[in-house]
Amino acid sequence: MTGIISDNVGRTSGLIKAASGGGGAWTKIKTLTASSDSTLSFVDGSDDVTLDSTYPIYLFKFINLHPSADAAQFMVGFRDGDTAYDAPKQTTYFKSYHAEDDAGSALTYEASNDMANSTSVAYLSSNVDNDNDAHLCGELYCFGLSNTTFVKHFMYTGVVLGATKYCYNDHVAGYVNVTAAIDGVQFTYDDGNIDSGKIKLYGLKDSA
Repeated sequence: MTGIISDNVGRTSGLIKAASGGGGAWTKIKTLTASSDSTLSFVDGSDDVTLDSTYPIYLFKFINLHPSADAAQFMVGFRDGDTAYDAPKQTTYFKSYHAEDDAGSALTYEASNDMANSTSVAYLSSNVDNDNDAHLCGELYCFGLSNTTFVKHFMYTGVVLGATKYCYNDHVAGYVNVTAAIDGVQFTYDDGNIDSGKIKLYGLKDSA
């Protein structure tokens, strides 16, 4: 703590410098920009993408992802060395929501969107409106994708303007139930295309 304080004496915008020698740093790896794409894929070793042991933690940031179809749900698939994004996943899913007109609000478990060791793509979001002012924003953390001993945990949180004019805050956690390395992550909507928006991939190095 002393090191952090001393490193930031005289700074006017808060603690913006980490203590020397401590902690890792997020590195931006790749940005994909959607333009009516059915899928957006990040593949290790392809197009400057890294998903190997270089980073023990990877972070995907979803920025203003607008669907072409109304009431589309955002989804993710993982591949484990093959060409298909069908590695089995176990997930749990809950959300909070609040209507624009204050007609309803709740915190609820979403059993219809969770997965039981399924090879299908996994739901990450509630239904997204496709009006011009609607989109999805969120983050997906992935841990140890290149590890060949353990399953691969991931956590998602996001917010959408829902097709029924609700604000939805979605929370998904789970694991890819394989010990093989994950070398590709693919995103899609369950209906239509990803009309516009960006997905940014970051890696976090070990602090040791």
